[in-house]
Amino acid sequence: MSFEQTWKVGALAEASGLTVRTLHHWDRIHLLGPSRRTAAGHREYDEQDVIRLYQVLALRRLGLGLESIAVCLDAGVDPVRLVGEHLARVEESMAALDGLRLRLSHVHDELTAERAPETATLIGVLRAMRGAGPAGEQALRRHLDEDQLRTLQDRAAALGPAAHYLLEVEWPELYRRAEALRTSGVDPSAPQVRKLVQRMDELSSLFTGGDTTLSASVRAAWRHEPAAMSGDPSAPADAWQDLTAYLDRARSAT
Repeated sequence: MSFEQTWKVGALAEASGLTVRTLHHWDRIHLLGPSRRTAAGHREYDEQDVIRLYQVLALRRLGLGLESIAVCLDAGVDPVRLVGEHLARVEESMAALDGLRLRLSHVHDELTAERAPETATLIGVLRAMRGAGPAGEQALRRHLDEDQLRTLQDRAAALGPAAHYLLEVEWPELYRRAEALRTSGVDPSAPQVRKLVQRMDELSSLFTGGDTTLSASVRAAWRHEPAAMSGDPSAPADAWQDLTAYLDRARSAT
């Protein structure tokens, strides 16, 4: 007969490099609590608790605050998938930038040799500049003016290293999860849907500062280019209308 391994708070703190005080605090704020307690009331963490601990620590390394981590995990977002998608976005950006670097290097060589670059070469540079960066970023550029883009960039800079994760990874994942719930027939007033909507609105406020015009422009990007914004090439544009209505009903139920 096998028994599932459990960890006392001191042993788990030592294994993870945290302090007992930190684990107690995370228990109090409902970020990471033990699944079991002994008859004497001592905390015992099981394997699922250790998995959640890993997820918390992984998301902290991306720069997220504890409150954001709790919402993300409670909404059912898979950190392993998110980190993988984050890596894919970074690699796409690096490939696009490398292409731009090669084109700029060619233009530089031409100018150094006192030769005028061909028009086709310059057009290629412009296209590479437009294509550099994640698809979601390019979609935003098509729907926001320069002032709105600058506002988003300034607020993203203020958020620090977590900004890329929130905008390029978590936000699209929240929309994908909402669409999955909608197509599964989950009522929009269900707690898991309302929790997703709450997090979406929190992210919107983080990046727009409550600017309703800017928020409307961002929603327009999602409405017209859901494939680019969600990172899902198969996302149909007409499904966005149904999802928008679904999310609005969830907000009304909150």
